[in-house]
Amino acid sequence: MIRSAFLFTLLASPGLALAQDAAAQHGGMQHVPAMSHEDHRVSADAAGGEVTEGGQSAFAAVQEIVSQLLADPETNWSRVDIEALRQHLIDMDNVTLRARVHVQQVEGGARFEAISEDAAVTSSIRAMVPAHLATMDGVEGWTLQAAEIPGGAALIVTGADPARIRALGFIGVMTVGMHHQAHHLALATRQNPHAH
Repeated sequence: MIRSAFLFTLLASPGLALAQDAAAQHGGMQHVPAMSHEDHRVSADAAGGEVTEGGQSAFAAVQEIVSQLLADPETNWSRVDIEALRQHLIDMDNVTLRARVHVQQVEGGARFEAISEDAAVTSSIRAMVPAHLATMDGVEGWTLQAAEIPGGAALIVTGADPARIRALGFIGVMTVGMHHQAHHLALATRQNPHAH
């Protein structure tokens, strides 16, 4: 009976369900407008230090690099440029979520055309695709070629395993290799992330 009454109350009150869901995501804490980040830190520490999620993936990626730089006594702060990393993460977001991709099978692989009518997304595509080629050509035994096209860029990937290339698709190919983390650190410290 009590369970039925609780379920009825929950279904009858979507606002309550949303508040409870938000509270659960914050470890039972409800956000109070006057609550500072310092207050959150104390609460997280009191919870045993098990809180690990940065809250948003781009924020977490920046946080990871900042934490590494802060922990390294050899960090040359005159060379640190976290804003360059933030701009790169915007490009990654645009390419991953906002580009339209057309796929054409070619001998030995695929031609991926990533395009957009949005000038910011087009710019991101044109920044990311050639950079990926510079870093990843030859990895997995693949040959990569890139070309600027109206609205974006084309990436042609060929190799001995065309079925795998086609199955991965454009964004799958873009993720291959653990180069992104090193790339982020290089960007944040004004190094050339595409140097071989």
